[in-house]
Amino acid sequence: MRILAVLLGAVSLFFAFYTVRLLVVTQGLRHVRVGGQGAFIGAAVFPLIAIGCGWASVVCWRRATRRDA
Repeated sequence: MRILAVLLGAVSLFFAFYTVRLLVVTQGLRHVRVGGQGAFIGAAVFPLIAIGCGWASVVCWRRATRRDA
């Protein structure tokens, strides 16, 4: 269970990093190239994935701790 928690935490960190990278590269979504609508979708979805995986990671870690006790 802890391995899953660590993997979910890593996925969360990746998407948090990628959200920041997306916003820096597009300068806060002000300079999105024509046809680059995926940047807007990513700006909405990446933080949600990061939060969801982070929450799941904490839940998995706590469940593993309860089983050990």
